[in-house]
Amino acid sequence: MNIYTELSEIQSIKKPVLTIGTYDGVHLGHQKILDFLKQKAEQEKGESVVFTFYPHPRMVLFPDDHNLELLQTIDERIDKLSKLGIDHLIVFPFTKEFSRLSAVEFVRDILVNEINIHTLVIGYDHQFGRNREGSKHVLYELAPIYNFNIVEIPAFLKDEIKISSTKIRNALKKGEVQIANKYLGENYSIKGIVVHGDKIGADIGFPTANIQVKEDYKLIPENGVYAVKVFVNDCEFSAMLNIGNRPTISGNGEKRIEVHIFDFNKNIYDSKIKVEFVKRIRNEKTFTNLEELKKQLTIDESKCRTILGDYSYSAPKKC
Repeated sequence: MNIYTELSEIQSIKKPVLTIGTYDGVHLGHQKILDFLKQKAEQEKGESVVFTFYPHPRMVLFPDDHNLELLQTIDERIDKLSKLGIDHLIVFPFTKEFSRLSAVEFVRDILVNEINIHTLVIGYDHQFGRNREGSKHVLYELAPIYNFNIVEIPAFLKDEIKISSTKIRNALKKGEVQIANKYLGENYSIKGIVVHGDKIGADIGFPTANIQVKEDYKLIPENGVYAVKVFVNDCEFSAMLNIGNRPTISGNGEKRIEVHIFDFNKNIYDSKIKVEFVKRIRNEKTFTNLEELKKQLTIDESKCRTILGDYSYSAPKKC
């Protein structure tokens, strides 16, 4: 897949068959659109193109108060799109100046003049441009003027529920990671760096790696304990993870992400780590002392080992 972050980088694309969108999560609904995009490009003897944006528009328009909770970082989005067989990905730099373009200017100046679009593939609720004025009705008016085709596809239904990034976000905020995973077509994941913690877990036989997620807009699931898969240096491990404020230990309200990797005793401070969420097993609890906490963690570990032992997954080599 060719990736462009500036329009000037784009070389000649043969009969561009293009779709536009944020594509946060690149979930199963998105994937249906992208499959259709590829099929249409093949039919037209052209090439498939995804046009997305970075930073997210709200980061630019409301930098101090964007309140974003995205399913993917831009690197995660690019990585997932690259695995789906798209020919070209345009990661367009969203700016305040760009936000002021009208729908007509966007179509004329960028899609037509810069990309030379052949066919635009749109979803059932497509909108774009300044104040989202670029509805599908506007596009149908512009297409014959600027000599490109429009193909509209219906909403993708799964179990009679329309899949959307919003539904997935809402599921994760409730800790319903299995629902989110079903709609994503893969396990929801976070990536971060292992940083130093209080080392209290090690004192009670449950050493944890504290994960720092750099991107403040990345959605962290609901507080609680989860069965997870962990990836460090291309090696895969089973683990249990706690997201929460550690009321038994600190009670200071600081939210942390801590993972206890089973059968593991290596020093991984400052290492990059990826966590895939498999199932939430309980809410965060407050215990009267560390001994009660230790007993609960023993129960949690047993549950997580059972869940992960029965779980089918595709992953890199184990170590």
